Amino acid sequence: MKLLIIEDETKTGEYLKKGLTESGYTVDLSQDGADGLYNATTNQYDLIILDVMLPKLNGWQILQTLRNCENDTPIIMLTAKDQIDDRVKGFELGANDYLIKPFAFAELKARVENALRAKSVISQPSSNELVLHDLKLDLLKRTATRNQDNITLTAKEFSLLELFMRKQGEVLSRTTIASLIWDMNFDSDTNVIDVAVKRLRSKIDKPYDTPLIHTVRGMGYKMDEC
Repeated sequence: MKLLIIEDETKTGEYLKKGLTESGYTVDLSQDGADGLYNATTNQYDLIILDVMLPKLNGWQILQTLRNCENDTPIIMLTAKDQIDDRVKGFELGANDYLIKPFAFAELKARVENALRAKSVISQPSSNELVLHDLKLDLLKRTATRNQDNITLTAKEFSLLELFMRKQGEVLSRTTIASLIWDMNFDSDTNVIDVAVKRLRSKIDKPYDTPLIHTVRGMGYKMDEC
């Protein structure tokens, strides 16, 4: 597995690179945003560890650029900011997980392993197209249509919809959704999952007569025709 660390603090970057290399990963280290974005777009990585505060380009800019280019490599954000708005912003832009500094290396390693496991689960399509009622998801073209209308989705919305459609009829708890799509330990004090589902519903369900995404009170969400 090949990882990229984008971290401008030399001591932190070298510490993480050493620890992850000793854990069996191949690791590249970039110490500014421009170099990090170059590496992320010219090399193939299984996961990126991305600091928010960087010289030349910040982490938000790198994250948004990668997701706009349909690069779905799992990304774990590192930041000293412990604000709900910052975490929500990261997830909305397409981050998979969010780790607050200072943190223990053991926790970072566990989150890396979890993100890589989740990527493996999500990236094993049984076919190139998922269909439910009049909703179609093309896994190769990364497009969604309903009633032949094209639906514009962010990378995170596409992943969330793909999960729902793969698990049609199954009730997915917020914890399950958080671990598979955001690669995070679910915090009951945050509404990241609910906000994401609400935004997805506004695109998938609101314009149409038949709702497909359903709330199962006290349990989570499921996708079905009824």
